[in-house]
This record gives sequence, C-alpha cells and structure tokens, in this order.
Amino acid sequence: MAPGNSPVATVKPGESFRVDCREWFDGAIVNDDSAEDVLNAPLLTVHKLSGPFAVEGAKPGDLLVVDILDVGPIPQEDSGPLAGQGWGYTGIFATSNGGGFLTEQFPDAYKAIWDFSGQTATSRHVPGVSFTGLIHPGLMGTAPRPSCSRNGTNAKAT
Repeated sequence: MAPGNSPVATVKPGESFRVDCREWFDGAIVNDDSAEDVLNAPLLTVHKLSGPFAVEGAKPGDLLVVDILDVGPIPQEDSGPLAGQGWGYTGIFATSNGGGFLTEQFPDAYKAIWDFSGQTATSRHVPGVSFTGLIHPGLMGTAPRPSCSRNGTNAKAT
C-alpha cells in the first residue's frame, strides 16, 4: 500500500468480494436537465478510487491475478442520486473547462442523462435512441512500493 493509505479491507487469495465504486467525479454530476455541473466539473479531482485492499500473504513484487466476476450498476439500487444507481451520463466539456474532442463544433458544456433498464440505456435528452451498453471495470492497479515518490519511481543515475 502507498504510505498513509490503510487498507479498507483485507481479502484472502481465492476469496470473492464485492466493491461498490464511485463514478469518476464522485457524485459531482447530477441527474437533472442542466449542464452546469459538467461546465464546472472538478477536473483536478477526477477518478476517485475504491480501496486500497490488502491481499493476505501478498508481498511487494508478487504478481496478483484478479478475476472480475461481474460489473454493473449497484444492483440493490434501481435509482438514486449517484451515477451508477440506475442512471449514467454523457458529458461534453466546455472549452473553458478543459474541452475535449471536437471543441470547435461543441465549445459549450452539454450533458445527456441515460436511464438503465438491464443492459439497455435510454435518454430523455436524446429521444428515440437506445443502446445496449458495454460495461468496463475502470482502472485497477497495485500500490507502488513505499520507496516510490508520488510523482514517479525514485531512481539513481549511474
């Protein structure tokens, strides 16, 4: 684990466990018809992380294999205030807040809310369109050795 980050849980090799993850803006984007939250999205604090998790018996340098058994919206919540609780969103960032792909054609912030029904998503902001989503687990990794700095690995020139 990185210095100062205590594990939120310890798991045993071969054990199945569940992780409820927050979406990348940690609830800053809300289910409404305004794009103000996308316009003012906190870009310096994106990609909230879940964890860290300790693996019983694992030592620095060990190779860890993680099998993802299922990925999806929080199943016990069909709706709620956070993305992943029955809904998701597509956001286009304004040029004034980092921009993105095709900023010349879309210089302002836009947002579409997508409601989940199983694997199908529909949007009140994009009427008549539905799609079957492909879910991905996001980012996963192992903590650096305690001898690593926050901005990269310490190295000695020879």
